[in-house]
Amino acid sequence: MNGILTALFLTLIAGSATGIGGALVLFKKKLSSNFLAGALGLSAGVMLFISLAELYPEAQAEVMSIAPNSHGKTFVLIAFFVGMGIITLIDFLIPEYENPHEVSELSLEDGSQSSQSNKEKALHKLGILSALAIAIHNFPEGIATFIGALNDPEMGAGITAAIAIHNIPEGIAVAIPIYYATKSKGKALLSATLSGMSEVIGAVL
Repeated sequence: MNGILTALFLTLIAGSATGIGGALVLFKKKLSSNFLAGALGLSAGVMLFISLAELYPEAQAEVMSIAPNSHGKTFVLIAFFVGMGIITLIDFLIPEYENPHEVSELSLEDGSQSSQSNKEKALHKLGILSALAIAIHNFPEGIATFIGALNDPEMGAGITAAIAIHNIPEGIAVAIPIYYATKSKGKALLSATLSGMSEVIGAVL
């Protein structure tokens, strides 16, 4: 039972990181492109490291234990690149404004568009779509974090840290348009936080 509670707690930490991203927006109204690019670059690097340093060797060991006579290492290598290909295809097919991995053109500065009302409506829609997309995106991450922590708490802690860092810029992507459209810090922070809670739902399931 303690193992289950620990795994749930680690998943909660990972999911709550989107709220940290939302909080960053509240304290720093002007977010430069360099800041956003750096946050996304850091999150991508951490996820790649955790995949290659922990998840990849673990997958090889699992496959070899089930079918020692098969080409386990080759199978895992192929599966790794097939997964990368699928994610690349998904990112290519999903429009940029609905894609949680695309956060360009996001700013809290006043723009020069003629219709401020229309701009706010468009930004509010963007924030809601981003929150929904990220919630769906985080659901399987919650399953992976929970299972990883349940099987090996040390590995689960590493996965939690990687996903938490990965989730911070996603929280930023949700909070910026929501805050700009509604002028409500509470709504921006709540939307960013709730988008990460789908990880906990995945863990409970």
